[in-house]
Amino acid sequence: MTDTAPKPGSAMRGPFLLLSPSDNVLVARERAPEGTEVPLEGGAVMLARPIPLAHKIARHDIAAGDRILKYGMPIGIATEAIPAGAHVHVHNIRSAYTPTHMLQDADGLSAGVAQ
Repeated sequence: MTDTAPKPGSAMRGPFLLLSPSDNVLVARERAPEGTEVPLEGGAVMLARPIPLAHKIARHDIAAGDRILKYGMPIGIATEAIPAGAHVHVHNIRSAYTPTHMLQDADGLSAGVAQ
C-alpha cells in the first residue's frame, strides 16, 4: 500500500504543483484526467473532471469572496464556494489583478484621460 499523503514541505501533489506555501490553488504540471486521485492536506480527492495543463484546482475549500492566491499573490476572487480539488478558472473566479500602469493609445496618450 502506497502512502499518498503529501509530505510536509512537499511542492508536488500528484500531477499538481504548489508554487508557494501560501497558495490556495495547485497548478497542473500535466493534463490530469477525470478520476485522478490528488493527495491534499485534508485527505485525497478524486477529480470530478479533467484538468488541462497549467490550470488550477483548489488546494482546500475556498469560500465565495475569498482571494485566490497563486505564487503567493492574489489573482482572483472566488465568485462561489469552491471545494477542495475542484477546477478553479474563469467560471468560478473574477480577476483581482491591480493595474500597475495606464494603457497608452497608439498616439501615446493615456486611454480614457481627458485632454
